[in-house]
Amino acid sequence: MFGILLTDLLNPRYYFENPLMLLVLLFNLWMLVDAIRNQEWMWAVFIFIFPLLNAILYYFMVYRVSRPAATRGFELPGTAQRGQIKDLQAKIHHLDKAHHHAQLGDIYFEQGKLAEAEKCYRAAFERDSNDIEIRAHLGQCLLRTGKTQEALRLLEQVCAEDPRHEYGYSMMALAETLTALGQKARAIEIWRMVLANHSYARAKVQLAELYADQGQVAEAKAELAEVVADDAHIPKFQRKRERVWVSRAKALLKKMPA
Repeated sequence: MFGILLTDLLNPRYYFENPLMLLVLLFNLWMLVDAIRNQEWMWAVFIFIFPLLNAILYYFMVYRVSRPAATRGFELPGTAQRGQIKDLQAKIHHLDKAHHHAQLGDIYFEQGKLAEAEKCYRAAFERDSNDIEIRAHLGQCLLRTGKTQEALRLLEQVCAEDPRHEYGYSMMALAETLTALGQKARAIEIWRMVLANHSYARAKVQLAELYADQGQVAEAKAELAEVVADDAHIPKFQRKRERVWVSRAKALLKKMPA
């Protein structure tokens, strides 16, 4: 029986006669290729040996978690996991504390559900407008939803109070807001301040884009080359977080004049 099944699986006609199996095969190949591209070697082996179950597990445990659709590459530090949603909703119902609303907003932001995140952050802000984390995260969310003027006011306040807030993440959001508003000279200044204390690919790539926009090609290429060079030496968890910026750097370098 096993021999017959193996013969069927190796026969291309089998998949065209069974569309569902064709979809299963394509899904497994998709997850296997993704695991290999992201150097998830253990997952790749498991998907290859025990295809369907491990492909499904990889999709929910690795693929989806690492790809928040609307906020890819713009993660907040210290955000909670989705399993906490119900617990936080219960606490909000009974206690209605600002920090519970903010924590729920962080989860939605991480998932790319910006409308829900904004509601939570605004609820938190109404209850505690002095909390620096609430203002910073609301500002980041407003930036992603295109409410740049409101985001600018909040982020400028946060960065004036603490220029190194959340390891430079708030400062990076401020630079992105300034760029969105066309204040490129100020944005460059902020990016340089960030990079004086950190080496984020997110900062280097966006600074390089501004340099290129102003015709400073050599400066732009230097920042992008550094991002690509650093990628080979950073920890695996950081490589996953910054791969969107590394890919962007490589694409930009190809477009740069020799």
